[in-house]
Amino acid sequence: METMPYREGLDLQVVQPLSDQVISTDWRRGLPVLSGSRVTLRELRTSDAPSLLAMLTTEEVSRFISPPPTTVEGFERFIAWTLRQRSAGAYVCFAVTVTGSDTAVGIFQIRALEPDLETAEWGFAIGSAYWGTGVFKEGAELVVDFAFETVGIHRLEARAAVRNGRGNGALRKIGAVQEGILRQSFLRNGEYLDQALWSLLAEDWRGTTTAWEGRIH
Repeated sequence: METMPYREGLDLQVVQPLSDQVISTDWRRGLPVLSGSRVTLRELRTSDAPSLLAMLTTEEVSRFISPPPTTVEGFERFIAWTLRQRSAGAYVCFAVTVTGSDTAVGIFQIRALEPDLETAEWGFAIGSAYWGTGVFKEGAELVVDFAFETVGIHRLEARAAVRNGRGNGALRKIGAVQEGILRQSFLRNGEYLDQALWSLLAEDWRGTTTAWEGRIH
């Protein structure tokens, strides 16, 4: 999800709520904690704003995503927006923390593309200090399993700039299928970039041996 659905100028907007056809859970009232051996995913907190500013605004992290907020206050508004969108049943954003620490080092996002949530888009941004450590792979498995098994999503899509070799490789590593190239579909720093479109299906995910082995508390 290189194009974040949040914009500071639109932080009072609420996306259309999802249909009641979605599997009934209490995630709209508050996200569960998803735990693995390396990472724990939890709801964002206002206190996460300083660490997210430090982790997600570096050049190596931000060059292939929509510009993140540039201040602590901007991230605080973003966090408040994520909570409103989650309550509306239209969007989910998990903070990524590593074992032994409660500091947010990144985020995973899911947003509805259809009112009945048959199809959704997901994305991620993780501090570069944690690249290549297994944090992404384990966090992604937790999030994807949550999307399919708890929320009831059928199809998850992701977009990654063709130039973003690390992002495309990460999606391939967890079993996503590249379906095509979206030409000049992402505007970044005044330049239109081609994106690869990736998908995961619930039925394929359940059939893999790499599916989630964590815990929901």
